[in-house]
Amino acid sequence: MRTQSSQDKPEFVSFNTVPGTSLGTCGQARRHSTASGSRGPRGLRGQPRNLLQRRLRELENDAAFQQAVRTSHGRRPPSKTSLASSIGRPMTGAIQDGVTRPMTAVRAAGFTKAALRGSAFDPLGQSRGPAPPLEAKKKDSPEEKIKQLEKEVNELVEESCIASSCGDLKLALEKAKDAGRKERVLVRQREQVTTPENINLDLTYSVLFNLASQYSVNEMYAEALNTYQVIVKNKMFSNAGILKMNMGNIYLKQRNYSKAIKFYRMALDQVPSVNKQMRIKIMQNIGVTFIQAGQYSDAINSYEHIMSMAPNLKAGYNLTICYFAVGDREKMKKAFQKLIAVPLEIDEDKYISPSDDPHTNLVTEAIKNDHLRQMERERKAMAEKYIMTSAKLIAPVIETSFAAGYDWCVEVVKASQYVELANDLEINKAVTYLRQKDYNQAVEILKMLEKKDSRVKSAAATNLSALYYMGKDFAQASSYADIAVNSDRYNPAALTNKGNTVFANGDYEKAAEFYKEALRNDSSCTEALYNIGLTYEKLNRLDEALDCFLKLHAILRNSAEVLYQIANIYELMENPSQAIEWLMQVVSVVPTDPQVLSKLGELYDHEGDKSQAFQYYYESYRYFPCNIEVIEWLGAYYIDTQFWEKAIQYFERASLIQPTQVKWQLMVASCFRRSGNYQKALDTYKDTHRKFPENVECLRFLVRLCTDLGLKDAQEYARKLKRLEKMKEIREQRIKSGRDGSGGSRGKREGSASGDSGQNYSASSKGERLSARLRALPGTNEPYESSSNKEIDASYVDPLGPQIERPKTAAKKRIDEDDFADEELGDDLLPE
Repeated sequence: MRTQSSQDKPEFVSFNTVPGTSLGTCGQARRHSTASGSRGPRGLRGQPRNLLQRRLRELENDAAFQQAVRTSHGRRPPSKTSLASSIGRPMTGAIQDGVTRPMTAVRAAGFTKAALRGSAFDPLGQSRGPAPPLEAKKKDSPEEKIKQLEKEVNELVEESCIASSCGDLKLALEKAKDAGRKERVLVRQREQVTTPENINLDLTYSVLFNLASQYSVNEMYAEALNTYQVIVKNKMFSNAGILKMNMGNIYLKQRNYSKAIKFYRMALDQVPSVNKQMRIKIMQNIGVTFIQAGQYSDAINSYEHIMSMAPNLKAGYNLTICYFAVGDREKMKKAFQKLIAVPLEIDEDKYISPSDDPHTNLVTEAIKNDHLRQMERERKAMAEKYIMTSAKLIAPVIETSFAAGYDWCVEVVKASQYVELANDLEINKAVTYLRQKDYNQAVEILKMLEKKDSRVKSAAATNLSALYYMGKDFAQASSYADIAVNSDRYNPAALTNKGNTVFANGDYEKAAEFYKEALRNDSSCTEALYNIGLTYEKLNRLDEALDCFLKLHAILRNSAEVLYQIANIYELMENPSQAIEWLMQVVSVVPTDPQVLSKLGELYDHEGDKSQAFQYYYESYRYFPCNIEVIEWLGAYYIDTQFWEKAIQYFERASLIQPTQVKWQLMVASCFRRSGNYQKALDTYKDTHRKFPENVECLRFLVRLCTDLGLKDAQEYARKLKRLEKMKEIREQRIKSGRDGSGGSRGKREGSASGDSGQNYSASSKGERLSARLRALPGTNEPYESSSNKEIDASYVDPLGPQIERPKTAAKKRIDEDDFADEELGDDLLPE
């Protein structure tokens, strides 16, 4: 049967020979003829069988009917006046009341003429063999090119996001730019093939958003703002207005507070009221912007609204700080109470097994340290930090005295869910007394806390131990360290303090054991790691000490103390090049430390690099012009280079610092004499003789200088010189000294500020070289120079104070800050 066109619609032929009868095809007639009487054709039910047979014979003999069945004669379109059946039903394809009757099949499904001829029944056509292969896709077709390009764009966006999460910001930005370029090519190709409505807006949005984000994290704020503007102004992107919050964040980073607030408010208008959490976050950003702009009243309004709608810890903390900034005592108290009242929403009971059921116990053990539990711990720690910091901030100002303020805060905390923080506030109160130099009150509070539970008792004893250690009372420090360790054996601060007391007594091996135990309990205890490095240094185990300080350097990258100790160990290991390298890092951290600069000058001088040594010595002198060692070296340097006038100013500075030392005034006079200014030299010698009438060297120079100038005072000075020499001989005979020469005895009597003579090789050798220069100044044959073998000790003073050479005291904060609190508290800063 061939396919019909839309104009050649099949229809049934109606016959009106018998009223109520309507026949379709010949096949239908046959089916109806073979059916039983009860299932006869429609309209023939109830007719006599002979009448039905007669009608069928008439149809078989009807040539026109048979011709219509065998040809398309019966498929011609109906006439304009289609005939209705005898029962009023429209025939197939007829239009009645504007509705076309559905067309039906001409022949029954599954039956063909071949079936009538006896062929096998094969409705699925399996006898025709397998289906032909599918037509291969054309790779060069526009649709395939568009799909492949879209896949590449998605891959570039994913690679950009992965690189950004790994910290490779430059690679992430490059990938984002490549995705943007390919996405524009994709849009142009799609417009050529399909209509603009078929453009993938989701892909375009993701590409632009990722590009703007990468611009922002790379601090390319202008490009990020331009990209965000492209997204926001495109009306085809739904809910793009929320991105104005990101634009506000960029303006906040640029300190453009007015525009930041403007865009935050525009983003707030775009967020529906049902999205309550997002609206609260935007309002928090507005509050932080007002605080940074100094508009505390507007910030207070924002945070008050947040605390009334959805109170949270950050909003309560910032509200307390805003009221502190405006100085409203009563509002500070109310804000602190609101902060205390914020619910933590942490159920501690679920981590306690209520029964002996093994299954329940296993579940409880499994959830005790899962991710949810860790998140709850972090939330609780953040709440405690905010509360402690707020209390420390407002306690000194909410009442007439800080003690009364702390008492009020303690009472409020005791009545809240943070009862355990009350003892920590008491410890902070003691720390405040320490900062005010009121040690008796601090000790009284700490001793009172000894009666509390084990944790608080250990903290109080730790702080008392640190306090007595700083006061050089090592017996009391050791006693309280023992109490702290016995109360909490796993307290690393207590173990460190115990090690410090043992270290002070010289038992370095035992001190190292305490430090090791502290590190086993808390591997992040930097005080114990630092002190064990000092202990190994004292034990001359330099390699182990260097390992400790290098590990500590990996933790504290910019610690000047650690860097200096590494340099010091390399110097002890006789590796000056490495010592210089590490001292250069110390200078990069503390560029104005005069002792570090002088140490660098000393090392360069030992290496023979005079120009570098002069540079660092001169820098040290600029920052601290009272170091005799530096002044002596600079004066000797200018003497070596024969710049006598410049050397004079350094020796004059030394004579002001040490006015009882005749050495510096004689050096000034000698420089004047060498520069040819004999009159100035004579006046200096006379002034020195008036101050030190028993100085033999000064009289010898006066005799010689007056003789050369032809002055009459030469004889008087000669008599004084002779008398002093006789007195010197008599004195030497009385004391029966075995010293060879008067210079040594005078050096012992008039010795300058000396230190430990056994410092290190560089210090002693440097002192010898300086003394050699000073002795050689006026000439070896002159009596003044022959007795100037006394030298200033060149031992190195630690640039970081005495704390470097003794162990740190671990009290959770640095001892040199007079803070002995058990827990390190955060600074009074706003959260980001």
